[in-house]
Amino acid sequence: MVRRTDTRNRMVASAAELFHTQGYHATGLNQLVSAGSAPKGSLYFHFPGGKEQLAAEAVAFSSENMAALLRATLDSAPDAATAITRVIDALGRNLVGSGYRSGCPIATVALDAGDSEPIRQACTDGYTSWHAVITEYLAGQGIAAQKAATLATIALSAIEGALLLAKTQHDLAPLHAVGEHLRATFERELP
Repeated sequence: MVRRTDTRNRMVASAAELFHTQGYHATGLNQLVSAGSAPKGSLYFHFPGGKEQLAAEAVAFSSENMAALLRATLDSAPDAATAITRVIDALGRNLVGSGYRSGCPIATVALDAGDSEPIRQACTDGYTSWHAVITEYLAGQGIAAQKAATLATIALSAIEGALLLAKTQHDLAPLHAVGEHLRATFERELP
């Protein structure tokens, strides 16, 4: 027998992928239920807040996965310059592997469903968690806390923009250009 939490978790994971690639408004309720291999009435059973609740939870799920990937990638690098190169390479591989459909796991939803407070808050929390991972890493490399936070903002914003350009242009050049610039910036800022 399938446990309720299995169905719920499967729905969140499949919704995360659909919202990531299609956006909030282009993803229909029937598609969400079908992709989650869930019975027809299960959406409102598991998510009384409906599609909006499912989207907020899917964004949180995607954000947690990206934060874990960022942390693992950064922590395994011998230095900040290598770390940023590895992050850029991982994002580029994901983008190419998806046929340029999967850029940032929450940007599509953030741009598409900004009028929903629960979804906007989930996106804010996601970006905040990524910012914290980058800030913590840079501070651990010896950069002063305030400077590390500023650099994390610059890095996150630049990478987010580069992902969007790379996705729309079907070309990794913007991502690589930003990666090189960030690499040089980190090398210059490290004590």
